[in-house]
Amino acid sequence: MEPQPIHATTVCCVRRDGAVAMAGDGQVTVGNTVMKHGAAKVRRLYHDKILAGFAGGAADAFALFSRFEAKLEEYRGNMERAVVELAKDWRMDKYLRQLQAFLIVANAERAYLISGTGDLIQPDDGILAIGSGGPFALAAARALMKHTDMTAAQIAEEALHVASTICIYTNDHITVESL
Repeated sequence: MEPQPIHATTVCCVRRDGAVAMAGDGQVTVGNTVMKHGAAKVRRLYHDKILAGFAGGAADAFALFSRFEAKLEEYRGNMERAVVELAKDWRMDKYLRQLQAFLIVANAERAYLISGTGDLIQPDDGILAIGSGGPFALAAARALMKHTDMTAAQIAEEALHVASTICIYTNDHITVESL
């Protein structure tokens, strides 16, 4: 029997008015079965100064969290250096190249998306979204940013609510972290 793909999330990061917020849903799906409703896919790292969220296989994402945390410790909390080094490792390391996950990290100044191909993306508009509902959350966040005065946290949360009404792999058990 071939393993079922894991559809494990939507995460959205929004920067506005000097604040950054990251929201993630809680649903983990294997095949056509919801396995968990309240998974924590967004967390604070490095003395609560950095937000990180993942999409993809849970085991792969935890491996990435662990690697990223090690890089943060190695570079004394310098997020930019840690993401560059993680992206290099991800692109070069045979084990890491097999991981099926995306990672968004953000601090008070910047946000980055790190992909399994070694891509390191910084958004032009302060918004990043990943996962199966990522395109829906991204569109909602961009519209809310343009047409409302909502805070970064409110936009991130509402973008996840919108995605949860469209994407079957996204639920409305939403965790929001802010800096």
